[in-house]
Amino acid sequence: MSEKKEFKTETKRLLDLMINSIYTNKEIFIRELVSNASDAIDKYHYLSLTDEAVEKVDNYEIRISLDKENRTLTISDNGIGMTKDELENHLGTIAKSGSLEFMKKMEDNNDTDIIGQFGVGFYSAFMVCDKVVVDTLSPYSNQAYRFTSDGTDSYYLDEISKDSVGTEITLYLRENKEDENYDEFLDQFKIKRLIKKYSDYIRYPIKMNMVYTHPQYDDNQNKTGEETEIKEEILNSMIPIWKKNKSEVKEEDLISFYKQKFNDYEDPLLSMHINVEGNITYNALVFIPGVAPYNLYSDKFEKGLQLYTKSVFIMDKCKDLVPDYLRFIKGLVDSADLSLNISREILQQNKQLAKISSNIEKKVISELEKLLKNDYNKYLTFFDNYGLNIKYGIYESYGAKKELLENLLVYQTLNNESKITLKEYVNHMKEDQKVIYYASAKNKEQLLAMPQLDALKKHEYDCLILSDDIDEFLMSIMNKYNDIEFKSINQGDLDLLTDEEKDNIKKIEDDSKNLLGKIKEALSNEVSDVVISKRLVDSPVCLVSGEGLSFEMEKVLKQMPNQNEMKASRILEINANHDLFKAIEKISDNDDLIKDYALLLFDQALLMEGLEIKNPVEFSNRMCKLMILCAK
Repeated sequence: MSEKKEFKTETKRLLDLMINSIYTNKEIFIRELVSNASDAIDKYHYLSLTDEAVEKVDNYEIRISLDKENRTLTISDNGIGMTKDELENHLGTIAKSGSLEFMKKMEDNNDTDIIGQFGVGFYSAFMVCDKVVVDTLSPYSNQAYRFTSDGTDSYYLDEISKDSVGTEITLYLRENKEDENYDEFLDQFKIKRLIKKYSDYIRYPIKMNMVYTHPQYDDNQNKTGEETEIKEEILNSMIPIWKKNKSEVKEEDLISFYKQKFNDYEDPLLSMHINVEGNITYNALVFIPGVAPYNLYSDKFEKGLQLYTKSVFIMDKCKDLVPDYLRFIKGLVDSADLSLNISREILQQNKQLAKISSNIEKKVISELEKLLKNDYNKYLTFFDNYGLNIKYGIYESYGAKKELLENLLVYQTLNNESKITLKEYVNHMKEDQKVIYYASAKNKEQLLAMPQLDALKKHEYDCLILSDDIDEFLMSIMNKYNDIEFKSINQGDLDLLTDEEKDNIKKIEDDSKNLLGKIKEALSNEVSDVVISKRLVDSPVCLVSGEGLSFEMEKVLKQMPNQNEMKASRILEINANHDLFKAIEKISDNDDLIKDYALLLFDQALLMEGLEIKNPVEFSNRMCKLMILCAK
């Protein structure tokens, strides 16, 4: 005869909260029930070693069976089972966890992974079913019992016959609704996929009889019927590769795991197998993909590592495990030390995650440093794919990660065919060179065409080629490398002249004061100053910016919303040794012609800097006018 019981803790309102509010994804009921079954086997195994009353079992297993006709899904185990009192205390009392009590009793035993902590995982079943039936037998009881509940405020207990110790949970699935499909949980292949997703690394075999239908044909290849085959399959891998000793795992094993786990046809560029024990113990597998994802820099790209706790899948993309600049890494972390919330879906605190993230970050950087040292060509492949991320790592932290990342930076330079590190640049600096020179250019050809490079070529100094939009912002954040300042070749004074050369320029400026004044007046709305250049050797003119915002920064900022007013100060530099300046000196009394020359020189300098000229038509007309004058 059934014995009706009321739930001890709360009313139907609390049960509704458990079912409808705690969990956000219906399919995780399979994770919770399989985890409970695994816990039950863990308990049985431990007690079989310590209590003579509990017989030893050789073959532990979890079984899943489906009955489409009756709309049932059954999960059974040969674990510890439950007595009548345990049924009432653990299933009849919401949020009273047998696993938690068991853990308290065996705090000194480090070999048993108990997954459940809150006693609510069982109730996740009511997200997909109208009724749950639990048949169970404990080795500490001669009587088996059945627990039946429809998820309201009461349940029923019955005495039953059961041949073996363990628990069998049968879910009577709901009928489909307009926007909710429950038939999918009667699909054997769907269940198989869910086991692989959530419970692949449960240590005990999860078995299910899979039904396969094979068509039959006669000798003329006409279909005559179908043959049904039933195969018992183990759905889970059981032993996760990341929990094996490093000595047992070969590089090809990691590569194979990566390709299968993350659906990538390419080998990873780097594989990292991490085992850490201490205040926070965890295992991790981290990979750098061989090819950057096509949407790596889009808003739709989601960073993060998969998160497991005690080999049970918790989250696909845990963002807190990855600093933003390493968003390209893939992998997983498994830790028994994480504090999960009641539904195991999000973390109650992120201090533990922050610690793991910091450790993984340092490990990734350490491996990249080794790669740079031991296989430079492979490192250059990495940098071609992800170098922009390393730069952002320094920039977005306002230089806080400078010391961690600066030695990973590589740049094309004027004097080298392949990219070099900042350390290599410094090691090859001329004895009299005081700063690290750089210029923004798409490539070496564009750099060589820059008039500002004249003075560096004369001294045979090398120059970094900054080809990414972020580079000049990065230089302003870093400021120095090994106490050596960075210096733009088209900003400020390069200070490359001898005292004699400086005196000579000072004399020219004094002699040409009137002419320079007229040119400056003609360009009063365009430039802050007009000066005799200390950097030009062969070129007639160039445009440089004052300290602060550079031309390249101006270009980048103008591409952003509401940044059109950002403008670098402009200084026009004229080469006093060039024939063009000498020609202008000859017509210094003709103010109208001086204005035309001034505007033409300014537009010419703008074009060489890749900046737009205000009025291309006026530029063309002015050029034609001067050409006609020269022809007369």
